[in-house]
Amino acid sequence: MLSGIGTRTRFEPSYLALYRSGELEHRAEQAVKMLECCTACPRDCEINRLQDEKMACKTGRYATVSSYFAHVGEEDCLRGWNGSGTIFFSMCNLRCVFCQNYDISQQEQGKETRPERLAEMMLELQEEGCHNINFVTPEHVVPQVLEALPFAVGMGLRLPLVYNTSAYDSLESLRHLDGVVDIYMPDFKFWDPDVSKRLMKAKDYPEAARAAITEMYRQVGDLTFDEDGLARRGLLVRHLVMPGDLAGTRNVMRFLARDVSPRTYVNIMAQYRPAGQVGPEKYSEINRRATAEEYQQAIHVACEEGLTRFDTRHSIKPRLRIQQLRFN
Repeated sequence: MLSGIGTRTRFEPSYLALYRSGELEHRAEQAVKMLECCTACPRDCEINRLQDEKMACKTGRYATVSSYFAHVGEEDCLRGWNGSGTIFFSMCNLRCVFCQNYDISQQEQGKETRPERLAEMMLELQEEGCHNINFVTPEHVVPQVLEALPFAVGMGLRLPLVYNTSAYDSLESLRHLDGVVDIYMPDFKFWDPDVSKRLMKAKDYPEAARAAITEMYRQVGDLTFDEDGLARRGLLVRHLVMPGDLAGTRNVMRFLARDVSPRTYVNIMAQYRPAGQVGPEKYSEINRRATAEEYQQAIHVACEEGLTRFDTRHSIKPRLRIQQLRFN
């Protein structure tokens, strides 16, 4: 169940203060300059994306958007009763062989989107009644997101921002987001560098993820909620249980409890299934679902390591609100 639900107060996203001071526009300008010798993510490709050069993330000057809609499949504290306003960016700076969105993350699908249009998408989602704006796979387009935000805020954006990431983020990008993002939602996929190299083509992923999650927590702290159980500010970590404990769950949970916070809010997920390039002849070690026993063991391990706050998909108040809307 949800914990940390607060009293009724008027919520103001953190980016509004930066917008009023002019700092948000300054941040956007500084972030866009990063694209000239790109270090927007840990790949450090150092190509000139301002000239539309492309490398690891296959993304040039402007972001590519695959889709945007009110997502009702996210955590209860994000989706509420009207959905989380998700904007799915195409391509990715990782190469997860098991990616369930392979067509989005690995193939060049989607539409190039200028900052003004990206801002319009945010406003459309706000007008639909979404509870937040949820940027999905934004690691490689932080400058483009920041570039769009002053347009969106100027047109009336007032929703909290969710940064929904693999945690393969550069500290430089995250520091540009300090005071901009309200809710950080990183994955922590794998603890072992050799496993990360084999299954994500990024041996430095565990190190990068630890540094990124530590910085995210420094910025926003433990996850807090409003009186309806909606997340308003803080860190929410996702961890996908993998077959044979390839994710290194105990080490991940120990890191979160001891090096981040024992009150870290964690969603331990059971929905892994073989996808992408996985099959009986390739990556056979993950060519099955995780068992119920493996999932229960992951929950047990998290508790043993001292974590106490978990997403259970059973928050009460949003469900009550849904029932009220159906019958009113």
